[in-house]
Amino acid sequence: MKPELAALISEALEQLVSDGVLAEMPESAPQIDRPKDPSHGDLSCNIAMVMAKRAGMVPRELASQLIAALPANALIDRCDIAGPGFINFFINPGHHTEVVRTVLESGAAYGRTDTGGGRRVQVEFVSANPTGPLHVGHGRGAAIGDSLGRLLEATGWSVQREFYYNDAGQQINNLALSVQARALGKDPDHPDWPADGYQGGYIEDVASAYLSGETVQAADREITGGGDPDDLKAIRDFAVACLRREQDQDLKAFQVVFDEYFLESSLYDSGAVEETVETLQRAGHTYEGQDALWLRTTEFGDDKDRVMRKSEGGYTYFVPDVAYHHNKWQRGYERVINEQGADHHSTITRVRAGLQGLDVGIPEGWPEYVLHQMVTVMREGAEVKLSKRAGSYVTLRDLIDWVGCDATRYFLVARAPTSQLTFDVDLALARSNENPVYYIQYAHARCASVLRKAQETDLSLEINEGLAYLGRLNEAETLALVIALGRFPEVVATAAERLEPHDVANYLRDLAADFHSFYNAHKVLEGSPETMKARLALVAATQQVIASGLGLLGVSAPDAM
Repeated sequence: MKPELAALISEALEQLVSDGVLAEMPESAPQIDRPKDPSHGDLSCNIAMVMAKRAGMVPRELASQLIAALPANALIDRCDIAGPGFINFFINPGHHTEVVRTVLESGAAYGRTDTGGGRRVQVEFVSANPTGPLHVGHGRGAAIGDSLGRLLEATGWSVQREFYYNDAGQQINNLALSVQARALGKDPDHPDWPADGYQGGYIEDVASAYLSGETVQAADREITGGGDPDDLKAIRDFAVACLRREQDQDLKAFQVVFDEYFLESSLYDSGAVEETVETLQRAGHTYEGQDALWLRTTEFGDDKDRVMRKSEGGYTYFVPDVAYHHNKWQRGYERVINEQGADHHSTITRVRAGLQGLDVGIPEGWPEYVLHQMVTVMREGAEVKLSKRAGSYVTLRDLIDWVGCDATRYFLVARAPTSQLTFDVDLALARSNENPVYYIQYAHARCASVLRKAQETDLSLEINEGLAYLGRLNEAETLALVIALGRFPEVVATAAERLEPHDVANYLRDLAADFHSFYNAHKVLEGSPETMKARLALVAATQQVIASGLGLLGVSAPDAM
Protein backbone atom coordinates (compact mmCIF):
# COMPACT_ATOMS: atom_id res chain seq x y z
CA MET A 1 0.00 0.00 0.00
CA LYS A 2 2.82 2.42 0.83
CA PRO A 3 4.53 2.01 -2.56
CA GLU A 4 1.23 2.62 -4.35
CA LEU A 5 0.59 5.79 -2.37
CA ALA A 6 4.18 6.96 -2.85
CA ALA A 7 3.77 6.57 -6.61
CA LEU A 8 0.58 8.68 -6.57
CA ILE A 9 2.26 11.42 -4.51
CA SER A 10 5.24 11.42 -6.89
CA GLU A 11 2.88 11.88 -9.83
CA ALA A 12 1.27 14.83 -8.05
CA LEU A 13 4.70 16.35 -7.41
CA GLU A 14 5.62 15.93 -11.08
CA GLN A 15 2.41 17.73 -12.01
CA LEU A 16 3.28 20.62 -9.68
CA VAL A 17 6.75 20.83 -11.26
CA SER A 18 5.12 20.87 -14.70
CA ASP A 19 2.77 23.64 -13.53
CA GLY A 20 5.68 25.70 -12.19
CA VAL A 21 4.55 25.46 -8.57
CA LEU A 22 7.73 23.54 -7.75
CA ALA A 23 11.09 24.10 -9.39
CA GLU A 24 12.22 20.49 -8.99
CA MET A 25 11.35 17.14 -7.55
CA PRO A 26 12.52 16.23 -4.02
CA GLU A 27 15.84 14.36 -3.76
CA SER A 28 14.26 11.33 -2.06
CA ALA A 29 10.96 9.49 -2.22
CA PRO A 30 8.10 10.83 -0.09
CA GLN A 31 8.18 9.56 3.50
CA ILE A 32 4.96 7.76 4.36
CA ASP A 33 4.04 6.71 7.89
CA ARG A 34 1.10 5.21 9.74
CA PRO A 35 -0.58 7.61 12.19
CA LYS A 36 -0.67 6.29 15.75
CA ASP A 37 -4.33 7.28 15.96
CA PRO A 38 -6.41 5.48 13.27
CA SER A 39 -8.87 8.38 13.27
CA HIS A 40 -6.13 10.44 11.62
CA GLY A 41 -6.18 8.20 8.56
CA ASP A 42 -4.49 5.06 7.35
CA LEU A 43 -1.30 6.73 6.12
CA SER A 44 0.25 10.19 6.35
CA CYS A 45 2.95 12.13 4.51
CA ASN A 46 5.02 15.20 5.45
CA ILE A 47 6.16 16.04 1.90
CA ALA A 48 4.35 19.41 1.91
CA MET A 49 6.35 20.49 4.96
CA VAL A 50 9.59 19.30 3.34
CA MET A 51 9.00 21.15 0.04
CA ALA A 52 7.12 24.26 1.22
CA LYS A 53 10.16 26.51 1.54
CA ARG A 54 11.30 25.74 -2.00
CA ALA A 55 7.80 26.47 -3.28
CA GLY A 56 7.68 29.77 -1.38
CA MET A 57 4.39 28.97 0.33
CA VAL A 58 3.18 27.75 3.70
CA PRO A 59 3.02 23.92 4.06
CA ARG A 60 -0.76 23.75 4.36
CA GLU A 61 -1.19 25.66 1.10
CA LEU A 62 1.25 23.33 -0.71
CA ALA A 63 -0.51 20.32 0.84
CA SER A 64 -3.80 21.56 -0.60
CA GLN A 65 -2.28 21.85 -4.09
CA LEU A 66 -0.70 18.40 -3.77
CA ILE A 67 -4.05 16.86 -2.95
CA ALA A 68 -5.64 18.62 -5.92
CA ALA A 69 -2.87 17.30 -8.21
CA LEU A 70 -3.29 13.66 -7.19
CA PRO A 71 -4.26 11.54 -10.22
CA ALA A 72 -7.56 9.71 -10.29
CA ASN A 73 -7.21 6.40 -8.46
CA ALA A 74 -9.11 3.70 -6.61
CA LEU A 75 -6.74 3.65 -3.64
CA ILE A 76 -7.56 6.90 -1.81
CA ASP A 77 -11.02 7.42 -0.35
CA ARG A 78 -10.31 10.93 0.99
CA CYS A 79 -7.54 13.18 2.31
CA ASP A 80 -7.28 15.86 4.95
CA ILE A 81 -4.60 18.24 6.15
CA ALA A 82 -3.54 18.14 9.78
CA GLY A 83 -1.34 20.31 11.97
CA PRO A 84 1.29 22.38 10.18
CA GLY A 85 0.90 20.49 6.89
CA PHE A 86 0.67 16.72 7.28
CA ILE A 87 -1.47 15.06 4.63
CA ASN A 88 -3.58 12.22 6.04
CA PHE A 89 -4.84 9.61 3.60
CA PHE A 90 -7.90 7.45 4.17
CA ILE A 91 -7.73 4.33 2.02
CA ASN A 92 -10.74 3.01 0.13
CA PRO A 93 -12.27 0.17 2.22
CA GLY A 94 -12.57 -1.96 -0.91
CA HIS A 95 -8.81 -1.78 -1.34
CA HIS A 96 -8.31 -2.93 2.23
CA THR A 97 -10.53 -5.99 1.86
CA GLU A 98 -8.68 -7.18 -1.23
CA VAL A 99 -5.85 -8.21 1.08
CA VAL A 100 -7.96 -11.24 2.03
CA ARG A 101 -7.77 -12.41 -1.57
CA THR A 102 -4.04 -11.75 -1.67
CA VAL A 103 -3.39 -13.75 1.50
CA LEU A 104 -5.45 -16.75 0.42
CA GLU A 105 -3.98 -16.81 -3.07
CA SER A 106 -0.40 -16.38 -1.78
CA GLY A 107 -0.66 -18.74 1.19
CA ALA A 108 2.58 -19.06 3.14
CA ALA A 109 4.32 -16.81 0.58
CA TYR A 110 2.30 -13.79 1.76
CA GLY A 111 4.67 -11.31 3.33
CA ARG A 112 7.78 -12.88 1.81
CA THR A 113 9.93 -10.94 -0.66
CA ASP A 114 13.10 -11.37 -2.71
CA THR A 115 14.85 -8.26 -1.40
CA GLY A 116 18.00 -10.22 -0.61
CA GLY A 117 18.16 -11.60 -4.13
CA GLY A 118 19.72 -14.84 -2.93
CA ARG A 119 22.82 -13.09 -1.60
CA ARG A 120 24.72 -14.85 1.17
CA VAL A 121 24.52 -13.67 4.77
CA GLN A 122 25.95 -15.33 7.82
CA VAL A 123 24.28 -14.94 11.20
CA GLU A 124 26.48 -15.89 14.14
CA PHE A 125 24.73 -16.23 17.48
CA VAL A 126 24.85 -17.89 20.90
CA SER A 127 28.59 -18.69 20.56
CA ALA A 128 28.84 -19.71 24.23
CA ASN A 129 32.02 -20.82 25.92
CA PRO A 130 31.79 -24.62 26.41
CA THR A 131 32.34 -24.23 30.13
CA GLY A 132 28.80 -24.80 31.40
CA PRO A 133 25.11 -25.03 30.48
CA LEU A 134 23.56 -22.25 28.40
CA HIS A 135 22.17 -19.45 30.58
CA VAL A 136 19.12 -17.28 29.90
CA GLY A 137 21.29 -14.66 28.19
CA HIS A 138 22.41 -17.30 25.69
CA GLY A 139 18.73 -18.17 25.31
CA ARG A 140 17.88 -14.60 24.42
CA GLY A 141 20.68 -14.60 21.87
CA ALA A 142 19.39 -17.87 20.44
CA ALA A 143 15.81 -16.58 20.13
CA ILE A 144 16.89 -13.29 18.52
CA GLY A 145 19.54 -14.81 16.27
CA ASP A 146 17.34 -17.61 14.98
CA SER A 147 14.47 -15.18 14.35
CA LEU A 148 16.85 -12.91 12.44
CA GLY A 149 17.81 -15.86 10.25
CA ARG A 150 14.15 -16.63 9.59
CA LEU A 151 13.38 -13.00 8.75
CA LEU A 152 16.33 -12.73 6.38
CA GLU A 153 15.27 -15.94 4.63
CA ALA A 154 11.75 -14.53 4.33
CA THR A 155 13.19 -11.51 2.53
CA GLY A 156 15.26 -13.43 0.02
CA TRP A 157 18.66 -13.88 1.67
CA SER A 158 20.61 -17.14 1.63
CA VAL A 159 21.28 -17.56 5.34
CA GLN A 160 24.02 -19.54 7.08
CA ARG A 161 23.76 -19.94 10.87
CA GLU A 162 27.01 -20.36 12.74
CA PHE A 163 28.02 -21.12 16.35
CA TYR A 164 31.55 -20.08 17.38
CA TYR A 165 32.99 -22.16 20.21
CA ASN A 166 35.55 -20.36 22.37
CA ASP A 167 37.30 -23.62 23.17
CA ALA A 168 40.72 -22.08 23.76
CA GLY A 169 42.13 -19.85 26.47
CA GLN A 170 42.20 -19.61 30.23
CA GLN A 171 38.49 -20.35 30.78
CA ILE A 172 38.99 -23.81 29.25
CA ASN A 173 42.00 -24.42 31.49
CA ASN A 174 39.86 -23.43 34.47
CA LEU A 175 37.19 -25.91 33.32
CA ALA A 176 39.73 -28.73 33.04
CA LEU A 177 41.20 -27.97 36.47
CA SER A 178 37.71 -27.89 37.99
CA VAL A 179 36.75 -31.27 36.52
CA GLN A 180 40.10 -32.72 37.53
CA ALA A 181 39.59 -31.53 41.12
CA ARG A 182 36.18 -33.23 41.22
CA ALA A 183 37.68 -36.39 39.73
CA LEU A 184 40.23 -36.37 42.58
CA GLY A 185 37.41 -36.18 45.11
CA LYS A 186 37.71 -32.48 45.95
CA ASP A 187 34.79 -30.08 46.30
CA PRO A 188 34.68 -26.25 46.12
CA ASP A 189 35.37 -26.01 49.85
CA HIS A 190 38.64 -27.94 49.56
CA PRO A 191 41.76 -25.80 50.09
CA ASP A 192 43.23 -27.05 46.81
CA TRP A 193 40.15 -26.14 44.75
CA PRO A 194 41.23 -24.03 41.69
CA ALA A 195 41.07 -20.30 42.42
CA ASP A 196 38.92 -19.61 39.34
CA GLY A 197 37.24 -23.01 39.23
CA TYR A 198 33.65 -23.63 38.17
CA GLN A 199 31.44 -24.74 41.05
CA GLY A 200 28.15 -25.82 39.46
CA GLY A 201 26.82 -29.32 40.01
CA TYR A 202 27.44 -30.09 36.35
CA ILE A 203 31.22 -30.21 37.02
CA GLU A 204 30.70 -33.23 39.25
CA ASP A 205 28.57 -34.87 36.53
CA VAL A 206 31.33 -34.35 33.94
CA ALA A 207 33.96 -35.76 36.30
CA SER A 208 31.84 -38.86 36.99
CA ALA A 209 31.28 -39.42 33.27
CA TYR A 210 35.01 -39.09 32.61
CA LEU A 211 35.96 -41.54 35.34
CA SER A 212 33.39 -44.07 34.12
CA GLY A 213 34.86 -44.02 30.59
CA GLU A 214 31.67 -42.67 29.00
CA THR A 215 31.75 -41.94 25.26
CA VAL A 216 30.51 -38.48 24.28
CA GLN A 217 29.27 -37.59 20.80
CA ALA A 218 29.24 -33.81 20.36
CA ALA A 219 28.68 -32.29 16.94
CA ASP A 220 31.82 -33.14 14.92
CA ARG A 221 33.71 -35.31 17.38
CA GLU A 222 33.45 -38.38 19.59
CA ILE A 223 35.53 -38.62 22.76
CA THR A 224 35.74 -41.36 25.38
CA GLY A 225 36.63 -40.64 28.97
CA GLY A 226 39.95 -42.02 30.11
CA GLY A 227 39.42 -42.51 33.80
CA ASP A 228 42.88 -41.15 34.64
CA PRO A 229 42.38 -38.08 36.89
CA ASP A 230 45.97 -36.98 36.30
CA ASP A 231 45.64 -36.61 32.51
CA LEU A 232 44.66 -32.94 32.33
CA LYS A 233 44.63 -32.77 28.51
CA ALA A 234 42.30 -35.77 28.27
CA ILE A 235 40.07 -34.23 30.92
CA ARG A 236 40.00 -30.92 29.05
CA ASP A 237 39.04 -32.53 25.73
CA PHE A 238 36.39 -34.68 27.38
CA ALA A 239 34.90 -31.83 29.42
CA VAL A 240 34.62 -29.57 26.37
CA ALA A 241 32.94 -32.34 24.36
CA CYS A 242 30.62 -33.16 27.25
CA LEU A 243 29.46 -29.57 27.66
CA ARG A 244 29.20 -29.06 23.91
CA ARG A 245 26.86 -32.05 23.84
CA GLU A 246 24.75 -30.54 26.61
CA GLN A 247 24.56 -27.19 24.84
CA ASP A 248 23.61 -28.95 21.60
CA GLN A 249 20.81 -30.80 23.41
CA ASP A 250 19.52 -27.57 24.95
CA LEU A 251 19.51 -25.85 21.56
CA LYS A 252 17.70 -28.81 20.02
CA ALA A 253 15.05 -28.52 22.75
CA PHE A 254 14.86 -24.83 21.81
CA GLN A 255 14.42 -25.79 18.14
CA VAL A 256 17.53 -23.92 17.06
CA VAL A 257 19.70 -25.56 14.40
CA PHE A 258 23.09 -24.38 13.16
CA ASP A 259 24.66 -24.99 9.78
CA GLU A 260 28.21 -24.71 11.07
CA TYR A 261 30.11 -25.04 14.35
CA PHE A 262 33.43 -23.22 14.28
CA LEU A 263 36.14 -23.88 16.89
CA GLU A 264 38.39 -21.10 18.13
CA SER A 265 41.11 -23.71 18.65
CA SER A 266 41.15 -24.36 14.89
CA LEU A 267 42.40 -20.80 14.34
CA TYR A 268 45.47 -21.59 16.43
CA ASP A 269 45.93 -25.07 14.97
CA SER A 270 45.82 -23.72 11.40
CA GLY A 271 48.16 -20.83 12.13
CA ALA A 272 45.46 -18.26 11.26
CA VAL A 273 46.00 -16.27 14.45
CA GLU A 274 49.76 -15.98 13.90
CA GLU A 275 49.20 -15.11 10.25
CA THR A 276 46.76 -12.35 11.22
CA VAL A 277 49.26 -10.84 13.65
CA GLU A 278 52.08 -11.02 11.10
CA THR A 279 49.91 -9.36 8.42
CA LEU A 280 49.11 -6.46 10.75
CA GLN A 281 52.80 -6.15 11.64
CA ARG A 282 53.87 -6.06 7.98
CA ALA A 283 51.23 -3.39 7.28
CA GLY A 284 52.76 -1.17 9.97
CA HIS A 285 49.70 -1.09 12.22
CA THR A 286 51.47 -2.49 15.29
CA TYR A 287 54.23 -1.42 17.66
CA GLU A 288 56.08 -2.74 20.72
CA GLY A 289 55.66 -1.09 24.09
CA GLN A 290 55.71 -2.08 27.76
CA ASP A 291 56.85 -5.58 26.76
CA ALA A 292 53.63 -6.01 24.74
CA LEU A 293 52.56 -5.85 21.09
CA TRP A 294 49.98 -3.14 20.40
CA LEU A 295 47.57 -2.52 17.51
CA ARG A 296 47.08 1.09 16.45
CA THR A 297 43.31 0.90 16.65
CA THR A 298 43.18 4.71 17.01
CA GLU A 299 43.94 4.83 13.27
CA PHE A 300 40.52 3.28 12.77
CA GLY A 301 38.38 5.28 15.21
CA ASP A 302 39.13 3.66 18.59
CA ASP A 303 39.69 5.91 21.61
CA LYS A 304 43.03 4.26 22.43
CA ASP A 305 45.38 1.63 21.05
CA ARG A 306 44.88 -1.96 22.19
CA VAL A 307 47.23 -4.69 23.34
CA MET A 308 47.40 -7.67 20.98
CA ARG A 309 50.08 -9.81 22.64
CA LYS A 310 50.52 -9.54 26.38
CA SER A 311 53.89 -9.36 28.06
CA GLU A 312 53.70 -13.02 29.10
CA GLY A 313 53.15 -13.99 25.46
CA GLY A 314 49.44 -14.79 25.19
CA TYR A 315 47.07 -12.98 22.83
CA THR A 316 44.23 -10.79 24.06
CA TYR A 317 40.77 -12.10 23.27
CA PHE A 318 40.04 -9.82 20.30
CA VAL A 319 42.99 -11.11 18.24
CA PRO A 320 41.49 -14.54 17.44
CA ASP A 321 38.21 -12.69 16.77
CA VAL A 322 39.96 -10.73 14.01
CA ALA A 323 41.35 -13.96 12.56
CA TYR A 324 37.90 -15.57 12.79
CA HIS A 325 36.18 -12.75 10.95
CA HIS A 326 38.90 -12.69 8.31
CA ASN A 327 38.04 -16.36 7.82
CA LYS A 328 34.38 -15.40 7.34
CA TRP A 329 35.40 -12.87 4.70
CA GLN A 330 37.51 -15.49 2.94
CA ARG A 331 34.47 -17.79 2.90
CA GLY A 332 32.67 -15.21 0.76
CA TYR A 333 30.16 -13.68 3.18
CA GLU A 334 29.57 -10.15 1.93
CA ARG A 335 27.27 -9.67 4.88
CA VAL A 336 27.85 -10.96 8.42
CA ILE A 337 25.61 -10.29 11.42
CA ASN A 338 26.79 -11.09 14.94
CA GLU A 339 24.12 -11.42 17.64
CA GLN A 340 25.88 -11.17 21.01
CA GLY A 341 25.45 -9.97 24.57
CA ALA A 342 25.91 -6.29 25.35
CA ASP A 343 29.19 -7.12 27.11
CA HIS A 344 30.73 -7.52 23.64
CA HIS A 345 30.22 -3.82 22.90
CA SER A 346 33.82 -2.93 23.70
CA THR A 347 35.19 -5.43 21.16
CA ILE A 348 33.34 -4.08 18.12
CA THR A 349 35.69 -1.19 17.34
CA ARG A 350 38.89 -3.20 17.85
CA VAL A 351 37.70 -6.17 15.77
CA ARG A 352 36.69 -3.85 12.93
CA ALA A 353 40.00 -1.99 13.29
CA GLY A 354 41.93 -5.23 12.97
CA LEU A 355 39.96 -6.19 9.88
CA GLN A 356 40.58 -2.80 8.28
CA GLY A 357 44.28 -3.14 9.08
CA LEU A 358 44.50 -6.40 7.13
CA ASP A 359 43.85 -4.35 3.96
CA VAL A 360 41.99 -7.12 2.14
CA GLY A 361 39.02 -5.06 0.99
CA ILE A 362 36.73 -5.55 3.98
CA PRO A 363 34.36 -2.53 4.09
CA GLU A 364 34.03 -0.28 7.12
CA GLY A 365 31.21 -1.28 9.42
CA TRP A 366 31.67 -4.98 8.61
CA PRO A 367 30.49 -7.11 10.36
CA GLU A 368 27.14 -5.87 11.67
CA TYR A 369 26.25 -6.34 15.33
CA VAL A 370 23.00 -6.88 17.23
CA LEU A 371 23.67 -6.71 20.96
CA HIS A 372 21.15 -7.79 23.57
CA GLN A 373 20.84 -6.67 27.17
CA MET A 374 20.60 -8.92 30.22
CA VAL A 375 17.59 -10.98 31.28
CA THR A 376 16.10 -11.02 34.79
CA VAL A 377 13.97 -14.05 35.63
CA MET A 378 11.05 -13.56 38.03
CA ARG A 379 8.96 -16.30 39.62
CA GLU A 380 6.29 -15.90 42.30
CA GLY A 381 7.21 -12.24 42.60
CA ALA A 382 10.91 -12.78 43.31
CA GLU A 383 14.02 -12.78 41.17
CA VAL A 384 15.43 -16.23 40.41
CA LYS A 385 19.24 -16.27 40.40
CA LEU A 386 20.21 -19.89 40.94
CA SER A 387 19.87 -23.16 39.07
CA LYS A 388 20.12 -26.58 40.70
CA ARG A 389 22.44 -27.68 37.90
CA ALA A 390 24.45 -24.55 37.07
CA GLY A 391 24.55 -23.23 40.61
CA SER A 392 25.11 -19.53 39.98
CA TYR A 393 22.67 -18.73 37.18
CA VAL A 394 19.35 -19.70 35.59
CA THR A 395 19.81 -21.89 32.54
CA LEU A 396 17.96 -21.91 29.26
CA ARG A 397 16.87 -25.46 30.03
CA ASP A 398 15.32 -24.23 33.30
CA LEU A 399 13.07 -21.85 31.34
CA ILE A 400 12.12 -24.48 28.76
CA ASP A 401 11.27 -26.97 31.52
CA TRP A 402 9.20 -24.37 33.37
CA VAL A 403 7.16 -22.77 30.56
CA GLY A 404 7.91 -24.69 27.33
CA CYS A 405 9.78 -23.80 24.17
CA ASP A 406 7.10 -21.56 22.62
CA ALA A 407 6.69 -19.23 25.59
CA THR A 408 10.46 -19.10 26.15
CA ARG A 409 11.17 -18.14 22.54
CA TYR A 410 8.42 -15.53 22.37
CA PHE A 411 9.23 -13.85 25.67
CA LEU A 412 12.96 -13.69 24.90
CA VAL A 413 12.41 -12.05 21.51
CA ALA A 414 9.43 -9.81 22.32
CA ARG A 415 11.40 -6.75 23.43
CA ALA A 416 14.04 -4.76 21.58
CA PRO A 417 17.49 -6.28 22.16
CA THR A 418 18.68 -2.92 23.47
CA SER A 419 16.16 -3.13 26.34
CA GLN A 420 16.73 -5.13 29.49
CA LEU A 421 14.18 -7.92 29.73
CA THR A 422 12.25 -9.28 32.70
CA PHE A 423 11.08 -12.85 32.09
CA ASP A 424 7.97 -13.40 34.21
CA VAL A 425 7.61 -17.18 34.57
CA ASP A 426 4.15 -16.91 36.12
CA LEU A 427 2.89 -14.77 33.24
CA ALA A 428 4.39 -17.18 30.70
CA LEU A 429 2.42 -20.01 32.34
CA ALA A 430 -0.87 -18.12 32.54
CA ARG A 431 -3.73 -19.23 30.31
CA SER A 432 -5.16 -15.72 30.05
CA ASN A 433 -5.27 -12.75 27.73
CA GLU A 434 -2.42 -11.16 29.70
CA ASN A 435 -0.04 -13.83 28.42
CA PRO A 436 0.80 -12.71 24.86
CA VAL A 437 1.86 -16.19 23.72
CA TYR A 438 -1.40 -17.74 24.88
CA TYR A 439 -3.36 -14.80 23.44
CA ILE A 440 -1.79 -15.14 19.98
CA GLN A 441 -1.88 -18.93 19.83
CA TYR A 442 -5.49 -18.92 21.04
CA ALA A 443 -6.39 -16.60 18.14
CA HIS A 444 -4.89 -19.13 15.72
CA ALA A 445 -6.70 -22.01 17.42
CA ARG A 446 -9.97 -20.04 17.29
CA CYS A 447 -9.53 -19.52 13.56
CA ALA A 448 -8.96 -23.25 13.09
CA SER A 449 -12.01 -24.08 15.23
CA VAL A 450 -14.29 -21.78 13.23
CA LEU A 451 -13.11 -23.26 9.95
CA ARG A 452 -13.57 -26.82 11.24
CA LYS A 453 -17.13 -26.08 12.36
CA ALA A 454 -17.91 -24.49 9.00
CA GLN A 455 -16.65 -27.58 7.15
CA GLU A 456 -18.59 -29.88 9.47
CA THR A 457 -21.77 -27.89 8.75
CA ASP A 458 -21.29 -27.88 4.98
CA LEU A 459 -18.85 -30.41 3.58
CA SER A 460 -19.01 -28.77 0.15
CA LEU A 461 -17.98 -25.37 1.48
CA GLU A 462 -14.92 -23.83 -0.18
CA ILE A 463 -13.26 -21.02 1.73
CA ASN A 464 -12.41 -19.17 -1.48
CA GLU A 465 -16.13 -18.76 -2.17
CA GLY A 466 -16.00 -15.80 0.20
CA LEU A 467 -13.72 -13.87 -2.14
CA ALA A 468 -16.73 -12.97 -4.25
CA TYR A 469 -18.32 -11.17 -1.30
CA LEU A 470 -15.46 -9.19 0.23
CA GLY A 471 -17.61 -6.05 0.02
CA ARG A 472 -19.58 -7.47 2.96
CA LEU A 473 -16.56 -6.92 5.21
CA ASN A 474 -17.48 -3.37 6.15
CA GLU A 475 -17.99 -3.25 9.93
CA ALA A 476 -15.50 -1.29 12.03
CA GLU A 477 -14.02 -4.35 13.80
CA THR A 478 -13.83 -6.25 10.52
CA LEU A 479 -12.02 -3.47 8.69
CA ALA A 480 -9.59 -3.06 11.59
CA LEU A 481 -8.66 -6.75 11.23
CA VAL A 482 -8.36 -6.49 7.45
CA ILE A 483 -6.10 -3.44 7.75
CA ALA A 484 -3.91 -5.31 10.25
CA LEU A 485 -3.51 -8.20 7.79
CA GLY A 486 -2.42 -5.73 5.14
CA ARG A 487 0.40 -4.49 7.35
CA PHE A 488 2.13 -7.88 7.59
CA PRO A 489 4.44 -7.59 4.52
CA GLU A 490 5.59 -4.16 5.68
CA VAL A 491 6.26 -5.47 9.21
CA VAL A 492 8.34 -8.37 7.87
CA ALA A 493 10.32 -6.17 5.50
CA THR A 494 11.02 -3.52 8.12
CA ALA A 495 11.92 -6.04 10.85
CA ALA A 496 14.38 -7.74 8.49
CA GLU A 497 15.89 -4.45 7.33
CA ARG A 498 16.32 -3.10 10.86
CA LEU A 499 17.22 -6.49 12.38
CA GLU A 500 14.37 -6.12 14.88
CA PRO A 501 12.38 -9.36 15.22
CA HIS A 502 10.53 -7.97 18.23
CA ASP A 503 8.46 -5.94 15.75
CA VAL A 504 6.94 -9.22 14.52
CA ALA A 505 6.14 -10.29 18.09
CA ASN A 506 4.42 -6.99 18.81
CA TYR A 507 2.55 -7.08 15.50
CA LEU A 508 1.18 -10.54 16.27
CA ARG A 509 -0.09 -9.42 19.66
CA ASP A 510 -1.93 -6.51 18.01
CA LEU A 511 -3.25 -8.75 15.23
CA ALA A 512 -4.58 -11.22 17.81
CA ALA A 513 -6.34 -8.36 19.60
CA ASP A 514 -7.98 -7.25 16.35
CA PHE A 515 -9.10 -10.81 15.63
CA HIS A 516 -10.56 -11.37 19.10
CA SER A 517 -12.43 -8.05 18.81
CA PHE A 518 -13.84 -9.08 15.44
CA TYR A 519 -14.76 -12.55 16.73
CA ASN A 520 -16.53 -11.19 19.80
CA ALA A 521 -18.46 -8.56 17.81
CA HIS A 522 -19.66 -10.75 14.92
CA LYS A 523 -21.02 -14.28 14.65
CA VAL A 524 -18.95 -15.73 11.83
CA LEU A 525 -21.27 -18.66 11.14
CA GLU A 526 -24.48 -16.62 11.27
CA GLY A 527 -26.07 -14.09 8.93
CA SER A 528 -26.56 -14.29 5.19
CA PRO A 529 -24.63 -16.97 3.26
CA GLU A 530 -22.66 -14.25 1.46
CA THR A 531 -21.62 -12.51 4.68
CA MET A 532 -20.73 -15.81 6.34
CA LYS A 533 -18.54 -16.86 3.42
CA ALA A 534 -16.76 -13.49 3.37
CA ARG A 535 -16.08 -13.75 7.09
CA LEU A 536 -14.81 -17.31 6.72
CA ALA A 537 -12.36 -16.12 4.08
CA LEU A 538 -11.21 -13.43 6.49
CA VAL A 539 -10.77 -16.00 9.28
CA ALA A 540 -8.73 -18.24 6.97
CA ALA A 541 -6.53 -15.31 5.96
CA THR A 542 -6.02 -14.39 9.61
CA GLN A 543 -5.06 -17.95 10.47
CA GLN A 544 -2.48 -17.94 7.67
CA VAL A 545 -0.87 -14.66 8.73
CA ILE A 546 -0.69 -15.64 12.42
CA ALA A 547 0.92 -18.96 11.48
CA SER A 548 3.43 -17.23 9.21
CA GLY A 549 4.27 -14.64 11.85
CA LEU A 550 4.73 -17.20 14.60
CA GLY A 551 6.89 -19.23 12.23
CA LEU A 552 9.25 -16.26 11.88
CA LEU A 553 9.76 -16.43 15.65
CA GLY A 554 10.09 -20.21 15.80
CA VAL A 555 6.83 -20.50 17.76
CA SER A 556 4.19 -23.12 16.95
CA ALA A 557 0.68 -22.31 15.72
CA PRO A 558 -1.67 -24.85 17.38
CA ASP A 559 -5.04 -25.68 15.84
CA ALA A 560 -6.55 -26.48 19.24
CA MET A 561 -5.88 -25.38 22.81
